[in-house]
Amino acid sequence: MPKNKKTEWQVGDPAISVVSDQFCNPYPMDLLVKRKVQNFSKDHYEVFDPSGNLLLQIDGQAWGFNRKRVMRDPAGFTILSMRQKGLALKNKWEVHGGESKEREDLLFTVQQSQAVSLKTSVDVFLPENNNVKKSNTCDFHASGGYSNISFKVFKSDALIAGVTHKFTWGSFCKGKYNFKVRVNPEVDYAFIIALLVMVDDNENWC
Repeated sequence: MPKNKKTEWQVGDPAISVVSDQFCNPYPMDLLVKRKVQNFSKDHYEVFDPSGNLLLQIDGQAWGFNRKRVMRDPAGFTILSMRQKGLALKNKWEVHGGESKEREDLLFTVQQSQAVSLKTSVDVFLPENNNVKKSNTCDFHASGGYSNISFKVFKSDALIAGVTHKFTWGSFCKGKYNFKVRVNPEVDYAFIIALLVMVDDNENWC
């Protein structure tokens, strides 16, 4: 969990590859994320680069328990699946490669840091550190929220990504909004987007 002085992941730092190294770039990336509710129970996210090229798309359930979301590339190939795990005081998600649910395909686990908090805060555990109940040391930590443009992702004390700007068309209660995400050099942007979508799920009220 980030403490004391914060630094920032920079050019020349080791690559952070969680989903795949194909999503790591040697330069900072500014991504535009668009969310739109498709119907009462489903919504859709699209992720674009600054030139307007579609990079990622995420579909899934906007409401309910044991939700599932799927991230695909522009051609529709499944990259990963996000599944909410049952009823618990601390909201928990497991993320697997492709459509798998098998333990050997687990990419990472996300769990709320505190059961009750005014500020969204989650811990991320990689498979080799996945005994969430016993481990007090997470691999990544994220806190803040889309709504106040304060969401940041850390590896130890180093900032690796964050929301830089948010703007809307219509209103939040119509389920439509855009925001920009800055991903630092050599950081897996598919991992960052998956993490931010799961946190957005925790924050959505409309």
